[in-house]
Amino acid sequence: MMRRRGGLVRMAATTAVVAGTAGAVSHHQQQKYANQAAQQQAAGDAQQLEAQVAAQQAQLDAMAQAQAAPAAAPAAAAPAAAGIDMAQLKQLGDLHAAGILTDEEFAAAKAKLLG
Repeated sequence: MMRRRGGLVRMAATTAVVAGTAGAVSHHQQQKYANQAAQQQAAGDAQQLEAQVAAQQAQLDAMAQAQAAPAAAPAAAAPAAAGIDMAQLKQLGDLHAAGILTDEEFAAAKAKLLG
């Protein structure tokens, strides 16, 4: 009767295979969860950016409406033309620098503001 040799070696090899497989599966799962977290972060960033763009667009619309009101009363606009609203001019510059306004939109809004 022949006895099987290598019981200890076989057990060590089996343990190494099982441990290696477990490590590979664990690494795969970690990568999967990291990718999911990155996708969720990107989606959150996109939503935040959309909200900022919407808020800036609302500010731009409010500025356009505020500029349209003085145009309706030309008699009152003549004395107001001497006092340039620097806050609105700075806000236009900020919107242009942020890329919200194109060069043409910026020039048109600035021309309206300066008269």
